[in-house]
Amino acid sequence: MRLAGLLLFGGRWTNYFMNPDQIAVTGLILVMFALFAWNRWRYDIVAVIALVALVALDAILGGEASRLVEQPKRVLEGFGHPAVVTVAAVLVISRALRNSGVVDQISRSVMPFTKNQIPHILSLSLVVMVLSAFMNNVGALALMLPVALKTAVDRQRSPTILLLPMAFASILGGMMTMIGTPPNIIIASLRAELTGEPAFGLFDFSPVGGLVAVVGLLFIVLVGWRLIPAKSHKKPGMESLFQIDDYITEISTPAGCKWIGKTVTEVEELVGEKMAIFGFIRKDDKVLPPNPDGIIQEGCRYVAKADPVELQALIEEHGLHLSTEMRHRIDSLKGEATGFTEAIVTAGSPLLGRTRTYLRRHSGNTMTLMAVARQNKPIRKQLKEVVFRVGDVLLLHGKTPEMDDTIADLNLLPLAERELSVGTFSRIGLSVAIFGGAIGLSMTGFPMTIAFLGAVLAYILCGILPLRDIYREVEWPIIVLLGAMIPVSQAFKTTGCTELIAESIQVLTGALPPWSMITLVMIVTMCLSDIINNAATAFIMAPIAVGISVTMAKQPDPFLMAVAVGASCAFLTPIGHQCNAMILGPGGYRFGDYWRVGLPLEIVIATLGTPLILYFWPL
Repeated sequence: MRLAGLLLFGGRWTNYFMNPDQIAVTGLILVMFALFAWNRWRYDIVAVIALVALVALDAILGGEASRLVEQPKRVLEGFGHPAVVTVAAVLVISRALRNSGVVDQISRSVMPFTKNQIPHILSLSLVVMVLSAFMNNVGALALMLPVALKTAVDRQRSPTILLLPMAFASILGGMMTMIGTPPNIIIASLRAELTGEPAFGLFDFSPVGGLVAVVGLLFIVLVGWRLIPAKSHKKPGMESLFQIDDYITEISTPAGCKWIGKTVTEVEELVGEKMAIFGFIRKDDKVLPPNPDGIIQEGCRYVAKADPVELQALIEEHGLHLSTEMRHRIDSLKGEATGFTEAIVTAGSPLLGRTRTYLRRHSGNTMTLMAVARQNKPIRKQLKEVVFRVGDVLLLHGKTPEMDDTIADLNLLPLAERELSVGTFSRIGLSVAIFGGAIGLSMTGFPMTIAFLGAVLAYILCGILPLRDIYREVEWPIIVLLGAMIPVSQAFKTTGCTELIAESIQVLTGALPPWSMITLVMIVTMCLSDIINNAATAFIMAPIAVGISVTMAKQPDPFLMAVAVGASCAFLTPIGHQCNAMILGPGGYRFGDYWRVGLPLEIVIATLGTPLILYFWPL
């Protein structure tokens, strides 16, 4: 009880009670953390709930007499905060670099290093790590994922040994610079607000973050992937997650078939979810879209989709015949006009939390959902009941041009084999020069946010970034999260909660050496980042870290760096980071595979991080 009293009610032995403002904001943050961990609602929705609740609590507790919100009418100014705008600009710049061919040129250069296993893992992971230092780490992984799957097929290696190291390398790469990951941008901005010192610069994170990233990369390349159990390894050489002929079949209607005399629409209503007819086979074997009002006659042949578990029961129930020439039919469906594509549901996809109905409506019925796989296993239930999650792999069929556009609109990641599109050297050089110019300008003291917005404008004027890609590439859920969390974080500080928690920790750990507090802050931040969004973790832990430094009369920078490192260490679960979720399906991983590799990696980082922070940022 004494420990609980200290943690909740402050470090002073004589003060066991919080004031109403402190009780309200502490309770709000605990509920918010619980909602983040529950994962029932997306993190941006939880952040908006917290923001609305904060303003409501401020009104209940007395308006101007309350310290929860200093000026309620300005509570939405967080959405114009430099950290929020910088994150959005970095996301758009990432798209411009992809459009110019810079990334594909780098990808092509690593191909010769994939002949042997260790260089294969190292080359792909190193490229992802370096790219993640200067662009969105989810985008960097998404760019290299098709390359990894293609080279895994070419070299007859399991993609399981490639994708987890690449995902972890993308997270590690974010530590290396200020723009590598949203938590670093947040920490850089909060340094100015919490300490009065200038914000951290672009490469201030590099001495610690760079060395941690390099050591972490060596660990996962040499040791980490070996910790993945053999039973989790996906079979080498399987470029496709689905066996298409398990889902596509050719059926005919012999005499006595129950379908004869009915329209295609009536038949689809009769069989419901179990089968879908999407092709009529003419006598010359050409496949055409079926006429929904066409009357089915004896001897008609159709291409249909059916789950292999239910197919035999459908044949017996309706008196159908099954063709033995299905392989030819599948090949004919892969023509110039139509085809099959596997695509991953990413963290920013509007499909998240929705069903097949939304997919049909959005695609205008030009694309058919054939099957869904989760964690490398097809889902054996009616597709209309499946609620899409991050990492789900969808098997889609449709007209190729329209399907490509729909996949892009839905922010899905196609896994089909692709040729690397290498831009001209002038275009690549121009895009790099623009980005380098923005970085150089920011290093002279010019506001980084404005420099990056100028780079976005330059990409548009040079034709590297089409106007349609500007807002498509912004990850709006993270922008909403950041904008909503800023007032919550400010309330946590202005009510004095950070000082109370800092004093409580000081009382409980007063006998420990000062350096141990760096490790403690880092480990606590790591634990929170594995459960909730790392940007939200940074917003809450940064004020606490600065409060601890003030209580100990030490420099705040090493404590802020500990938060930055810890916030980038979400390696224990597939839900801890978007990159972890993205590889769940294609790699065939189990939930426990992440902590088997991630826990030793976090121990290595915590052990190495503290002395590095103290060396480069003395107390």
